[in-house]
Amino acid sequence: MFDWMTSPYRRYADFAGRSRRKEYWSFALFYFLVMVVLNAAFGTNDYTSVRGAFVYGSRLVGPGNWLASGFWLVSLIPALAVSVRRLHDQDRSGWLLLLSLIPLLGWFALLVLMLLEGTNGPNRYGPDPKAPYDTGAFR
Repeated sequence: MFDWMTSPYRRYADFAGRSRRKEYWSFALFYFLVMVVLNAAFGTNDYTSVRGAFVYGSRLVGPGNWLASGFWLVSLIPALAVSVRRLHDQDRSGWLLLLSLIPLLGWFALLVLMLLEGTNGPNRYGPDPKAPYDTGAFR
């Protein structure tokens, strides 16, 4: 499982090819877990009252803020690359990531796209990552 979580770092700026759902969501889980650990180690809890309701928030302070910012910066290109490859697995253009610029609706549309299964067999972006040794020669 850990291999799937870190494989986007090994394919750092590789926007070509295809990535399975397992690779994409394992990477997302890894990123989330690292941020939870940083928040547990360096976070501070805030309770504020807004119009009579208590609001809970947590923020990173001191070295935690620097570590989280550095981790985000290191993870930005691999996250974009694995997202593009995930869209390629469905035979869609990576430019669909621009949907994220549409408030709320764009994020929801991308969430749905990332949950969809990829196309079976090779497509215009490469061979099927679920069957990497199948060239389709005997079909």
